[in-house]
Amino acid sequence: MNQAVPVAVSGTFETVPQLMDAAVEKIGDHEAYVEVETGRRLTFGDWIRAADGLATHLARVGVEAGDVVAIALPPSIDYAIAYAAAARLGAVATGINVRLGRREVAGIVGQCHPRVVVVPDGGTADAPLITRSELASAASGPVDLPTTHIRPDDPAVVIWTSGTTGAPKGAWFDHRNLAAAVQTAGVMTAPFDRRISGVPMAHAGHMAKLWEQLAMGVTLVLTPTPWTAEAMLRVLVEERITVGAGVPTQWAKLLELPGIAAADLGALRVCLVATAPAPPDLVARMHGVVGCPVVVRYAMTESPSITGTSTDDPPEVQYRTVGRPQVGVTVDLVGADGEVVSPGEVGRVRVTGPCVMRGYWRDPERTREVLDEQGRLLSTDLARFDERGNLVLAGRTSEMYIRGGYNVYPLEVEHVLAEHPDIDAAAVVGVERPVIGEIGVAFVVAAAGASPDLAAMRAWVAEHLADYKAPDELRLVDALPLTPMAKVDKEALRALLQT
Repeated sequence: MNQAVPVAVSGTFETVPQLMDAAVEKIGDHEAYVEVETGRRLTFGDWIRAADGLATHLARVGVEAGDVVAIALPPSIDYAIAYAAAARLGAVATGINVRLGRREVAGIVGQCHPRVVVVPDGGTADAPLITRSELASAASGPVDLPTTHIRPDDPAVVIWTSGTTGAPKGAWFDHRNLAAAVQTAGVMTAPFDRRISGVPMAHAGHMAKLWEQLAMGVTLVLTPTPWTAEAMLRVLVEERITVGAGVPTQWAKLLELPGIAAADLGALRVCLVATAPAPPDLVARMHGVVGCPVVVRYAMTESPSITGTSTDDPPEVQYRTVGRPQVGVTVDLVGADGEVVSPGEVGRVRVTGPCVMRGYWRDPERTREVLDEQGRLLSTDLARFDERGNLVLAGRTSEMYIRGGYNVYPLEVEHVLAEHPDIDAAAVVGVERPVIGEIGVAFVVAAAGASPDLAAMRAWVAEHLADYKAPDELRLVDALPLTPMAKVDKEALRALLQT
């Protein structure tokens, strides 16, 4: 581990189990997890001790180094214990989001062939099971771990993409990948942070950060579900959260609470806006009311660290861009010929860095489609660099549509629509039409008491962008459909057009 980054657990470690042992020795009494809903708390020492008990049980039922252990539990301390238990054995941990449907779960299980699946009591899966009750019993049982030789380049975790179509793709990472998260975290992590866990634990935002949590002594606070602004505020105050995370709508609702001005949020040092961009006025309000800097991060399942804004960036930069490459990360924008595009032009995002996945699990063909011989990841995201070197996302190759011969990138239209005072949220999809080729259809969630109309929306977009980018149709919806990973589900929107 490069000691240029201040850490809670210092030393030279090559694998997660080595770091786990050091964490027990150096920060064993420090709190690792808080489960707000149940009141359960776990120190690093108790976490690793419970994981070793479960690992002993896993070994007895046949789990060996290199085997896949799938975890199909809701966000919980038990999930964390199962993850650490797999790591202790040199097994490969993978999470299955509990919001996925039966077909999606079957696709993941069929692709990774887990030795065991950890499930809630009464849960099922097409593989040998360990129930949550069995987990609890084993976690408090005797420890008798087998001797296992684990290498830094051994697989440690598989993280599944959140795509809504096609067969599942599992990005896999080794121990070196996980260690790199410390170097690329930047302002998002400091020793002994207390962080709200704002993503499903099967998400890359958790699964790729195990090393970071252990090395930095981060306490993860698991918030109650369903989410409410009142509960979030209570957790921020009572748990002395230092790193807050939420989507723009959550932050907006938090700022509307009557008690926000009097709340003691002095522990917060940074707030993260996730999933969708926050309008500049919201960023400014957050800074003024919450009293700490706001940052935006850009990442993907295949590379959990890519770019981010700085705490001193103005609200316009926080809203319109995703910042600059993180330490050790290189981002190029390339055209269809694979060559880097000219400055200011839109191209596909290509990422080089220590956090880039090693490949798709047991899927060499699709791995070759996105990783070249140099380990560079070619994504489906489209972007350009602004004059200050900030990355500006333009959408995905699959989302771009061609209207009358002109390329339209839905994301930039969505940004402009979201700034209109009558709109709370917006998403744009391209659909085929005779003669003109494709048009843009805007799905809009109206602000309270507002009634957006197509003419006003087209005029608003045309003021900020080329007129051909203005949406041709407007559909008002109560809410935008989301995938299990809380991203706007464009396929579901296209399905609405058929109804």
